[in-house]
Amino acid sequence: MNPFTPLLILLAIFAFVFVVTLFRSIRIVPNKTALIVERLGKYSRTLEAGFHILLPFFDRVRYKQTLKEQAIDVPAQDCFTGDNVQVRVDGVLYLQVMDAKKASYGIRDYLTATVLLAQTTMRSAVGLLELDATFEAREKINATVVKAVDEASDPWGVKVTRYEIQNIKVSDSIMDAMEVQMKAEREKRAEIARSIGEMETKINLSKAAYEEAVNLSEGQRQRMINEAEGEANEIVAVARATAEGIRKVAAAINAKGGEEAANLRVSEDWVSAVGGIAKSGSKVMLSADLTDLRDMIGKASTMIREK
Repeated sequence: MNPFTPLLILLAIFAFVFVVTLFRSIRIVPNKTALIVERLGKYSRTLEAGFHILLPFFDRVRYKQTLKEQAIDVPAQDCFTGDNVQVRVDGVLYLQVMDAKKASYGIRDYLTATVLLAQTTMRSAVGLLELDATFEAREKINATVVKAVDEASDPWGVKVTRYEIQNIKVSDSIMDAMEVQMKAEREKRAEIARSIGEMETKINLSKAAYEEAVNLSEGQRQRMINEAEGEANEIVAVARATAEGIRKVAAAINAKGGEEAANLRVSEDWVSAVGGIAKSGSKVMLSADLTDLRDMIGKASTMIREK
């Protein structure tokens, strides 16, 4: 046996270990990933995306953290509302590691701690609400959980982006009671809407009747005004025509031969009037002497001159 054989074997083993260690010291970090490197058991640095070489035998990758946003299922749990009704609530929590060093050394398991904290906060938020308000206040509960968990996880280098409630379940008996209540509420709203509709219909009808009465009275008033104005205009026109006729008669009398023409006209009218006084079967008593035509014409002429 060659005395150098054990030495060669030892050298080969050493070379193999060295090569393996050298290859292991080469690290290619993918995007959105961080590696925590310790040197002799103490934190050394954080490796981000890219090509890196570690110091063999001294450096060691202790933790590997993903920097992507993660969706964590929050298991269903029993909660009691403000009116002592038991509900079962589950949800989804979204978070992202912002500081790989804090996430590695700040807490042992930030995922489990975050889920437990979200469950505790959700129980507290549901306990402040009544059952009916619980279904309507999903956004409020989500915001409360996000705020509380985000503040508590800040020392861990974790950012909680949002929380979404998936399901809120109640027992069958509570569900039946809620259905009865909802049915009664719907019937109540329908009755209120029907009564409001009837009230608005009556109001509209009364308004229409009022406007119709006002329009009719306004039309009647305008008609009476128009008739009165028409009668007034007629009276004025007749008076003006009469006055104009009198002025023309007076002018004609004052003209040459006017008085004789007026006497002749009066005589003709007098004779016509006397001819129509006495009728068959009637008796007429007159204070004037109808046979004295000259006297009557003289009196009429005197009246005309005086006017």
